[in-house]
Amino acid sequence: MLLDTQTNLVTDQKIDQFFDPESKYTYEEYVQKAIRYVTNFLDNENFYSGELPSNLRLKNNLLAINPDSTLSIDDTLEQIKQLYLDHTIAFHHPNYVAHLNCPVLLPAIVGDLIASSVNTAVETWDQSTSATLIEQEMIQWICSEMGLPSTSDGVFTSGGTQSNFMGLLMARDHYAFKHYGLNLKENGWSNVVSKFRFFCSEKAHFSIKKNAALIGMGYDAVIPVATDDRMKMKPEALVQAIEKEKQLGNIPIAIVATAGTTDFGSFDALETVSKIAAEYDIWFHVDGAYGGCYVLTDTHQHLLKGIEQADSITIDFHKTMFQPVCSSAFLVRDTNYFKYVSYYADYLNPLEHRDKECPNLIEKSIQTTRRFDALKLWFTLKMTGKKAIGSFLEKVHYLALDLYHSIKEDLDFEIAHKPELSTLVFRYKTPEVDDNHIHDAINLYIKNTLFKSGQASIASTKLNDNLYLKFTLLNPKSTIDDLLDIIQMIKETGSNYTSNN
Repeated sequence: MLLDTQTNLVTDQKIDQFFDPESKYTYEEYVQKAIRYVTNFLDNENFYSGELPSNLRLKNNLLAINPDSTLSIDDTLEQIKQLYLDHTIAFHHPNYVAHLNCPVLLPAIVGDLIASSVNTAVETWDQSTSATLIEQEMIQWICSEMGLPSTSDGVFTSGGTQSNFMGLLMARDHYAFKHYGLNLKENGWSNVVSKFRFFCSEKAHFSIKKNAALIGMGYDAVIPVATDDRMKMKPEALVQAIEKEKQLGNIPIAIVATAGTTDFGSFDALETVSKIAAEYDIWFHVDGAYGGCYVLTDTHQHLLKGIEQADSITIDFHKTMFQPVCSSAFLVRDTNYFKYVSYYADYLNPLEHRDKECPNLIEKSIQTTRRFDALKLWFTLKMTGKKAIGSFLEKVHYLALDLYHSIKEDLDFEIAHKPELSTLVFRYKTPEVDDNHIHDAINLYIKNTLFKSGQASIASTKLNDNLYLKFTLLNPKSTIDDLLDIIQMIKETGSNYTSNN
């Protein structure tokens, strides 16, 4: 049966949109035109337009897909400008200090463009070839920087949450196999697993509890440990928590230490915690999603002492190596630990065809199809270099300290901590007001007002059930004057709220 003539005509018109030798000039045209729109985005005055969500939803003519017609590249780019580029958040803007979103390096963007265009999938050698070698080289590089042994290995992941998931899963399965001869991967749940317990700082990332639930153990399998006034896990409290759980008949299997907490940038005492883990013969995982890359600095290497003893490590390059998302890694001190996540499929990576010369990275990943995210990091190290990256990180750390010293005597603010990385948690306090509920309302108003107006984006968190504001500094091109401008906005907005209420 012949295809419909109209369908044939549509196919003929659109066939040049595939990335192949016949479309290389069209590809060049599309990319050059897209680049012009992206560079115009850099000229946006504010970090955000301040457009109301309701108004964005009213752009139905742009949001909707018309199945009966298509647009040219020029018309489509103009629509995405109006719908997205004019209103999206600009992480490079000096008034964006909210979350762990960094400005990105140009070499990384080039690597990402190449990876997206060629569309390499890195799960098996026959799809990836030399891309596999590049990912392995990047993994070996970061393992070496962390001081891990020659047996170490790793894999790129979608982010810190996925890496922490793999750390908890391996800790559980390794303990079950080592101490009880249980193969949870093949045989599934065992009642003894319900007694397994993880230990982490009360300031640890939420993904620890979330992942404990996702691997079937529940939130209660995670025991939060008290922190000191610098927001670091207390080693003595950790030992007490472990002993208490043992007395309750539960089984300690792993400690998760944090190298750079999300809110406060605090480092747990990794060397001390590693010794506690060794004493109890349990897994030692380090969540270094935020602070791990500070191993490239001179200022923070002493805080990372002990990370070389970790059984597994989480690290996010898209937080502190200025990479486009996603660019993260999960590292282990012994490559054999990947047996807990490996699977051999006849059509993809049959066990009998396993070849060290042509490795299949799927054996180390909980994902199947994976982007070639290592390429942008390779470009960055080749063109920017680790010394420059380290200097960028030191600069944002010192910027946080400068801000701390600039406002610590200001009676309009209450500061929660002295920065250990590049975050500062504080709150605006109206003079002669003692009610924390009022302070919470004012600080929330400040945060929301500045965001909605497009003036500045700052984050908030809670400390002792009170609402605080948070600056997260990841832009080495920001200056103390940029930050003090935001501080002045906070003062004015807080004062206006007080006057009107």
